[in-house]
Amino acid sequence: MVETTGGVDFEEEVGGKVKRFMYVNRKAPYGTIYALEALEVVLIAAAFDQDVSLVFVDDGVYQLKKGQNTKGIDVKNFSPTYRALEGYDIEKLYVERESLEARGLTEEDLLVPVEVLSSEELRELMEQQDVVLSF
Repeated sequence: MVETTGGVDFEEEVGGKVKRFMYVNRKAPYGTIYALEALEVVLIAAAFDQDVSLVFVDDGVYQLKKGQNTKGIDVKNFSPTYRALEGYDIEKLYVERESLEARGLTEEDLLVPVEVLSSEELRELMEQQDVVLSF
């Protein structure tokens, strides 16, 4: 991983190739800033033409759940933004099977198409990345 004093240098390439960035979303969509901040970071990385993938595990799977209603907590519902990811060439979205099952969710409960992988398959995918950031 190439770092500068300000963090990861998105413009620098490793070995003449685009860097592979994986963003792991572990937190529920509301109650903290992690989910929204992760989404903003992902969009910034995509603007620099990096190879971006998103993973949703643990309570992070709720970020993609259909039918979110935030009126009762007086917070803006940002979940429709996930539908716009394809327009930013962010098409690698993964959800951990075990996290979905533990929360009684299925792939049909999600806003956008994802690839559902086992925890072992996700571990192998993470090992192929240049940078893995967890939110």
